[in-house]
Amino acid sequence: MFDMTTKSTSDNDFGITGSREDDFETKSGTEAQHERHDNQILKSDNDKLRAENNRYKEALSNATCPNCGGPAAIGEMSFDEQHLRIENARLREEVIYTHTCRHTHTHVTLNWINLILVSHGLQIDRISAIAAKYVGKPIGSSFSPLAINAPSRSLDLEVGNFGNQAGFVGEMYGTGDILRSVSIPSESDKPMIIELAVAAMEELVRMAQVGDPLWVSTDNSNEILNEEEYFRTFPRGIGPKPLGLRSEASRESAVVIMNHINLVEILMDVNQWSCVFSGIVSRALTLEVLSTGVAGNYNGALQVMTAEFQVPSPLVPTRENYFVRYCKQHSDGSWAVVDVSLDSLRPNPISRTRRRPSGCLIQELPNGYSKVTWVEHMEVDDRSVHTMYKPLVHSGLAFGARRWVSTLERQCERLASSMASNIPASDLSVITSPEGRKSMLKLAERMVMSFCSGVGASTAHAWTTMSSTGSDDVRVMTRKSMDDPGRPPGIVLSAATSFWIPVAPKRVFDFLRDENSRSEWDILSNGGMVQEMAHIANGREPGNCVSLLRVNSGNSSQSNMLILQESCTDASGSYVIYAPVDIVAMNVVLSGGDPDYVALLPSGFAILPDGSVGGGENGNQEVVSSSTASESCGSLLTVAFQILVDSVPTAKLSLGSVATVNSLIKCTVERIKAAVACDRGGGGP
Repeated sequence: MFDMTTKSTSDNDFGITGSREDDFETKSGTEAQHERHDNQILKSDNDKLRAENNRYKEALSNATCPNCGGPAAIGEMSFDEQHLRIENARLREEVIYTHTCRHTHTHVTLNWINLILVSHGLQIDRISAIAAKYVGKPIGSSFSPLAINAPSRSLDLEVGNFGNQAGFVGEMYGTGDILRSVSIPSESDKPMIIELAVAAMEELVRMAQVGDPLWVSTDNSNEILNEEEYFRTFPRGIGPKPLGLRSEASRESAVVIMNHINLVEILMDVNQWSCVFSGIVSRALTLEVLSTGVAGNYNGALQVMTAEFQVPSPLVPTRENYFVRYCKQHSDGSWAVVDVSLDSLRPNPISRTRRRPSGCLIQELPNGYSKVTWVEHMEVDDRSVHTMYKPLVHSGLAFGARRWVSTLERQCERLASSMASNIPASDLSVITSPEGRKSMLKLAERMVMSFCSGVGASTAHAWTTMSSTGSDDVRVMTRKSMDDPGRPPGIVLSAATSFWIPVAPKRVFDFLRDENSRSEWDILSNGGMVQEMAHIANGREPGNCVSLLRVNSGNSSQSNMLILQESCTDASGSYVIYAPVDIVAMNVVLSGGDPDYVALLPSGFAILPDGSVGGGENGNQEVVSSSTASESCGSLLTVAFQILVDSVPTAKLSLGSVATVNSLIKCTVERIKAAVACDRGGGGP
């Protein structure tokens, strides 16, 4: 035990003689001198950096275009000028943090860091990483190496984890081949990336504006890219088409209800881009920002990215791309954002997709509208696409410009609806305030993103195919939910299957979204009457809405259930997505409370046209859109369920649970087939 009583002591009690006391004082004085000397060095370095920063600012403000002599935009400046500006700001920040580290801890720690820097010749950008261990400063993601763990690809039914959502759509379960193999560009690569981006921008603008003979119009108003003319017009580019890859090229224009500034911001912010296009972009990541633009906007912004593009079905492999994205404002006031593959910098035999200059040209229109012209130009190996989906993929509607533009058009309408102040009286119902309306829309948005991230064939998903019994294959996977207020804790089993039905997509969509026909397919509603308690329209299409449904149980011993549902449709496809919600939590949301703490496990349907209309080669086949498909056009329907099979995250998954979910999804499929067939024949409701 320690003796805590007060006791009189003298120097000699500690064994300090007079001479040793003098030595102690001398050492303390020496340490203080060293500390002052180190502080002077840091102050001097900071002053030098400030002077350099001012010099760069002056040089940038006086920079002129080498061609016309006018003021230069950041995209026209040399890479060295841009890089020095970014590097200077970063160095100054790190010197300040190093200075903080010096005062927070003993000078021994800083001297140890300096010793490492001198001994190993490390650059100044490593200071923040080393100092972070002592002062807890996070390292900027733009400059940190990519380090992501990939899941096992075993066919055994394994339990994965729900990951963080930062920078990704919905959940991040692991990484695919592209995300695992790419790294931040080296210094020697950057001048080449700049040159490639500038050339891609020129190509995109011409591809968006030029007509015949580059784009040839067909009788059905579609446009076909003349490949021979393309290679004659753009002889440089990223080289000839690799052997075994098929070309896909498409162009689409539309007027959207959003101003050009907000559109550019969505495209240049990876989180917003992933959110708006969650049905197409399954995962996305910015590896490094080479330029942030000038004058407080994205003009000249340049960033290296990787992304995975999907179709909402486990039967269509995703397309992974490693590319540079470049944004530029042109002299006529229009903006353009272009992507182009960087595979030539690091040839990857695994990658079977190349992104030739693709993106959009944005022109400002009155009253906050914009005209968007989108170009998608890909080279792909799609031999592994399931036969059922090949007509759709070859039509260009699965990954083409029409899908991007249709999605953007619908999402702009949704955003405008969420911000509207003149709310229709029919929208309010059980929603007590405009804040409650916004909270409900935000909750529905998270539900849709979660569904889209888990329904496709992302290489991050360890899908296991159940043994076929002659009917449609069902693919299942399990994931562990822990410490996430947006999901119930436990083991979640996901199951999905895709199949074709000889019914037009619009009729399938109307049947599945209608609460009056829900009892015909929804086994979990147990035959109860379904009543719509709230309805929020979020687009011109009548089917684009968010609903709150109440299932009134026919059994008096069972409580009623609430279901949040969003249905949406556009020219490229339709979704009906829903999730059971807790009544108490939903009351908080309807009153304008935070929707992020409402636990959701979304299930639902993705409805696509089958692509069987028309013909043609090289991705130029005509296809009837989802919203205008004729009665002769069939539908590709994907059904996906997420079910909590055990509330204990560490529990073992039982084969009985898998068998139950497998039976549930197959029974649902058979009910849908029977119901729509009956409706098609003139019977039914």
